[in-house]
Amino acid sequence: MIVYTKLWILLDKKGMKKTDLKQVITSATLAKLGKNETVSVETIGKICDFLQCQPADIMENVSKEQLEKVGEEI
Repeated sequence: MIVYTKLWILLDKKGMKKTDLKQVITSATLAKLGKNETVSVETIGKICDFLQCQPADIMENVSKEQLEKVGEEI
């Protein structure tokens, strides 16, 4: 499962808010990212261009087991 936790961390490091992404993506797409839903490669490209980063800087692939383990720790 692709998760966008790295995106939110990167935004925080840059002193930005999630809503700053609305300069390059729609509110609906931002909501999808918040729910770790599928978005297009074009969207990933727009975000990376905007933040001047690489895809691996904003997303990662985790297994369901890893996700459940994190949920238990929280």
